[in-house]
Amino acid sequence: MGLMAAIVAVVAVIDQATKALMLSILTEGEPMPVIGDWFRFYLLFNPGAAFSMGGEGSTWLFTTIQLAFVVGVAIAAPRLQHKGQAIGLAMIAGGALGNLIDRLFREPGFWFGHVVDFISIGDFAVFNIADSSITLGVLVFIVAIFLEERDEKIAADNKEVSA
Repeated sequence: MGLMAAIVAVVAVIDQATKALMLSILTEGEPMPVIGDWFRFYLLFNPGAAFSMGGEGSTWLFTTIQLAFVVGVAIAAPRLQHKGQAIGLAMIAGGALGNLIDRLFREPGFWFGHVVDFISIGDFAVFNIADSSITLGVLVFIVAIFLEERDEKIAADNKEVSA
């Protein structure tokens, strides 16, 4: 549980720190090339879903889901047995918390705030550290599920051999 709490906190702090930095150096809608036009910083305020992919009228719903997920992970954390699954869920929860902070405390107001996005790669959507952590956390969680199933099968096979 301590590892999970640390991951959630670190992800949320890094997310908020990078957003604060980008807000101080970028102007909304004006790209800052980093690696040509392929990788750039591009500030925008996202009222919708992750990666700026629609859902503008559902800000309240995304806020509610993010809050429920963060609380759900906190409740489930003590029962998680597999370290990989715990790390994956903590990465997702940390990202959810980072974006939740924006939705609660940024304009246009509490519960309806817009998320700060600033990473733009190629023709893909604009996103932030929280979105990246959520995506990587899902990947870690899925891999951990497969590894747990493999470990359980190996243990069962070993039990049969020794019996």
